[in-house]
Amino acid sequence: MLTVAAFLLALVVLIVFHEYGHYLAARLCGVKVLRFSVGFGKPLLLKQFTPGGTEWVVASIPLGGFVKMLGEQDDKVAPEESVFAFNRQSLAKRFFIVAAGPLANFLLAILLYWGLFVSGMPGQRAILELPAAGTAAARAGIERWETIEKIDGVPTATWEEVNWRLAQKIVEGGAVELTLRNAQDQARVKQLNLDAVTGDDLDRDFLSKLGLAPAKHVQARLGKVLPESPAALAGLQAGDIVRAIDGKPIGDWNGFTEQIRAKPGQRVRLEVTREGRTLPLAVTPKREQVGGKEIGRIGVAPDVLVMVQYPLGQALSHALAKCWDTSVFSLQMLGRMITGDVSWRNLSGPLTIAQVAGETAHIGWLPYLIFIALVSISLGVINLLPVPILDGGHLMYYIVEFIKGSPVSSQAMDIGQRVGIAVLVLLMSVALYNDIVRQFGP
Repeated sequence: MLTVAAFLLALVVLIVFHEYGHYLAARLCGVKVLRFSVGFGKPLLLKQFTPGGTEWVVASIPLGGFVKMLGEQDDKVAPEESVFAFNRQSLAKRFFIVAAGPLANFLLAILLYWGLFVSGMPGQRAILELPAAGTAAARAGIERWETIEKIDGVPTATWEEVNWRLAQKIVEGGAVELTLRNAQDQARVKQLNLDAVTGDDLDRDFLSKLGLAPAKHVQARLGKVLPESPAALAGLQAGDIVRAIDGKPIGDWNGFTEQIRAKPGQRVRLEVTREGRTLPLAVTPKREQVGGKEIGRIGVAPDVLVMVQYPLGQALSHALAKCWDTSVFSLQMLGRMITGDVSWRNLSGPLTIAQVAGETAHIGWLPYLIFIALVSISLGVINLLPVPILDGGHLMYYIVEFIKGSPVSSQAMDIGQRVGIAVLVLLMSVALYNDIVRQFGP
């Protein structure tokens, strides 16, 4: 039920935003809108707020929507209303009205990313496990507990950003430069060859194929120190690496917490590394009752989570860049599918989208909003493709009209309509086949 609800909510938001872009542009250009419909088929709800005004409709098949304008289909228009007809408008106005739908989808994504970057998006820091032998990461000399900080000079604070940047680079091919910070808090640069993976691997776990995997057990590096906690009073700071407790070396975070939990109320000697310097500190774990057992706690958290957050201006800049990068990547992937460089298995349909909607909604509202932003960008890109029947197809006709000085003939538009329908049916069939294989295939 959560998957269905999340999928339908995402569809409604995306459809309404897209169609409202057309609607608002039409009204700004003085065009009369006859119907605004969310969904196709038989109307379930119909409301007309003023006589002769726009009909607002919720239809039975919620897999799209449309805005019907006066004179859009070259219908007969009364002379007194010709000024409000779509087909009587200038080429620039018609172009703007048609382009406004996809642009609204891009705007929605930008607004979502802007809000998320301002409020802060938590993510898992890209701390690495020891690469499997023979992988590209192993050949590059990558070590356990190294953190990926940059890819080709671009900061990557989380695994999500690492996954995204590497996916882009895989499509381009070649190698990437990884800026790493090792367990000794030293920065170094390594070259990672991407030849082991191709565009066909993008719908699989291509990071593991490269030898990049999250660390199963992280080192005892402090990510957060609670104010007024025993750790804070002892002088511990975020970024400190605990090397030993009471003279005994600490292997990882689990070993560190076990030692602290086992010594409630006892003074503990710590050996920590801070910015390359070794410091002796002492802390007394606070006594707490958990499950009928007394344990010690000092008020710290591991350095595995990071909050990606920016001020208003920087957040908008990052949101615009994210929308642009995602759009370009989508076009690159589509182009490589057409040329055969990338498998058509990467194309997803409604079943996969519904599944991801449910999964992200189950995790939380932040991942769900990111999912909506990504799908909104994809919807904007797809609608701008020069395929007759899509918005991009109409824009293509208008560009031809501008060049030749007269509208495209009805015969050419009719042929284009049939070609466009055939292309869409083919794409939808491939996407649905991929969905079925993902769900029920081996």
